[in-house]
Amino acid sequence: MSNKPTDKKTELSETRRTFIKQSAAVWGSTLLAGFGAPSIVMAQSTKLETTKAKLGFIALSDAAPLFVADEKGFFKKHGMTDVEVLKQSSWGTTRDNLVLGSAGNGIDGAHLLTPMAYLLTTGAITTNNIPVPMNILCRLNLDGQGISVSNEFKDLKVGTNATEFKAALAAKKGGGKPVSAAMTFPGGTHDLWIRYWMAAAGIDPNNSVSTIVVPPPQMVANMKVGSMDAFCVGEPWNLQLIHQKIGYTAVTTGELWNNHPEKALSLRTDYVQANPNATKAILKAVMEAQMFCDDPANKDEVAKICSQRRWINAPVGDIIERMKGQFDYGTGRVEDNSKHLMKYWSNQASYPFQSHDLWFITENQRWGYLPSKLDTNALIKKVNREDIWRSAAKELGVAAKDIPTSTSRGVEKFFDGKVFDPKNPKAYLDSLAIKALKA
Repeated sequence: MSNKPTDKKTELSETRRTFIKQSAAVWGSTLLAGFGAPSIVMAQSTKLETTKAKLGFIALSDAAPLFVADEKGFFKKHGMTDVEVLKQSSWGTTRDNLVLGSAGNGIDGAHLLTPMAYLLTTGAITTNNIPVPMNILCRLNLDGQGISVSNEFKDLKVGTNATEFKAALAAKKGGGKPVSAAMTFPGGTHDLWIRYWMAAAGIDPNNSVSTIVVPPPQMVANMKVGSMDAFCVGEPWNLQLIHQKIGYTAVTTGELWNNHPEKALSLRTDYVQANPNATKAILKAVMEAQMFCDDPANKDEVAKICSQRRWINAPVGDIIERMKGQFDYGTGRVEDNSKHLMKYWSNQASYPFQSHDLWFITENQRWGYLPSKLDTNALIKKVNREDIWRSAAKELGVAAKDIPTSTSRGVEKFFDGKVFDPKNPKAYLDSLAIKALKA
């Protein structure tokens, strides 16, 4: 899919027209069969095992497809009339509620940091290390996160190169003051981005600074009181920090790895196994919402939806600019039409490439969250359900050119020159100077 706005808008419009035609055909045949007014439930060609699901989310812009699927009726369109989209206070709470499952008054699935699906499945982050098998159904977005730095270091104008920041932190630490970097969950995407960025500049995340966990909506308030020197989080919290004149954006994560994978829609495996048709219906609703979110014509509406109290509960002004690709870094640097804006559908954003899951697992091995000796291929095949995505895409009428022909996106290149070849993750690990592997 082209990166040009006009091309993307045209292609998205064509996709929506296909949906309209398909829906008209289904509803028309229903009327001909003598069933009266068409029911949104009857648009589902295969009987649903359930119409219920409880899905968690964190207040971040990359959860927008879940908000939109709820607000615009996409879940109901696909027969899932009883989907509850429930706000979670932190990723730790999300984990705990996924462990419980809806049967235990928890949740069936969530807008999730991609690595968490693997950390749950292996039991790495659960009480007594009891595995909670998860399935990834789609990626929710590419790019759209940021690493922010306190105004204490504003004169440095820290960017992709954090070498000067390293010296400033060392001087501060040498003067007896604590230095810390915040992320949202150990082993999660934000943890991996800020660790990668710091390590590339020679800052050891395990020894040079204290790495602390702060829930996304609490990042700005915590930096305001001096709890951290830098943090990594999704939007709208990086821009809100700038609007409140507390800090600035050092780098967007797309600058570290262009078009990097980020969040995932993940469901408990037992829900998927018990409800395969309902699972696909949920996925189709979210995929359709992703297309809606990515259409430039809908950005203002999506930002307004996100701003609501029940969703992100933040001013529209903190959300809309970066959603449209307008990046004010808070240092005088301003970029319009940035290629690093969050993508929900374009650039095959929704497809859950197995090669990307392998990178997340490899980075979790790098920092000791997962053991070095692990059958990664078997684990990925257990968790990643790209087969359901492909089936859903065909049923939605997604153009063949927008459905990847491979489960790998191929070799990935990072801002510091490092290369990740999914065929040889060990070579990537060996190339990294700072790491904390465990047996």
